[in-house]
Amino acid sequence: MQYPLEREKTMANKKHKLKKDALWGYVFILVPLTTFIIFTLYPVISAAITSFQHYKPLKTTWVGFDNYVSTFKNALFYKALKNTLVYTVFAVPISMFLSFSISLFILPFKKRVQTIFKAAFYLPAIASGVALSFVWKWIYDPMPTGLLNSILHIFGISSQNWLGSSKTAMASLIIMAVFSGLGTSIIIYIAALLGIDSTYYEAADIDGASFFQKVRYVVWPMVKPTTVFLAITGVINGFQSFQNAYLMTGGGPDNATTMAGLLIFNRAFKYFEYGEACAQALILAAIIAVFAVFQFKLSANDVEY
Repeated sequence: MQYPLEREKTMANKKHKLKKDALWGYVFILVPLTTFIIFTLYPVISAAITSFQHYKPLKTTWVGFDNYVSTFKNALFYKALKNTLVYTVFAVPISMFLSFSISLFILPFKKRVQTIFKAAFYLPAIASGVALSFVWKWIYDPMPTGLLNSILHIFGISSQNWLGSSKTAMASLIIMAVFSGLGTSIIIYIAALLGIDSTYYEAADIDGASFFQKVRYVVWPMVKPTTVFLAITGVINGFQSFQNAYLMTGGGPDNATTMAGLLIFNRAFKYFEYGEACAQALILAAIIAVFAVFQFKLSANDVEY
């Protein structure tokens, strides 16, 4: 039995320990919090302020909503949004379907074989984007000696100017994005598939379920949280796409592959219209947020995390 004085002393020691633990907690979050403030929060606030200005290094003029008005009057902005939407609508579902299918194919193998497959598919993800672009430019070489055209010649199909024609340029970028980005999704899907309890498969076998019935009624519902995650992040990355269009086509031909991100980059660093570029960036961020929230509400109602 503790006396009141001893009890008060014990409580004081506990409070002191809690304060010390809280202090160390603040110390540990200080670095990531500082990084967030400097490299995320401050740029966003600065971009929001700049979007209301006609920005120049030596003289900045406050122009109100003029940058937003000129953006909404710019036909190229709507074309860039359309190109970005087409790119995302095709690239994300195709990539997810292939990733899921390949993951199902890899799953029955032993761990060592799974590792080999995962490493092979993930290799493009760790390669430099510039290096990948040069590889794909070689694949899409418009000359008859280009890799893709050489394959088509076997089937009697004439050479195509893949990146130089408005009919094929966007499709070429989509194919590049799909096959260059499968690795990450495959690894995430395999992790989700390995987390499914084997008793579900045993119950399905007892019921005489076929392979496709297992996929539909067992596997797909169990990996739905993973699918929702990949879909939302895929849409966000799709709307933010810049590198492929910049390195492969420069937005051409005839702005057929000008994405929203590339348009913003050109406005800022090619035409030095920083205020309008910031306005376009904030509009794009708002569009991405709306799509992400809508997608989450639409597909995640029956998902538990």
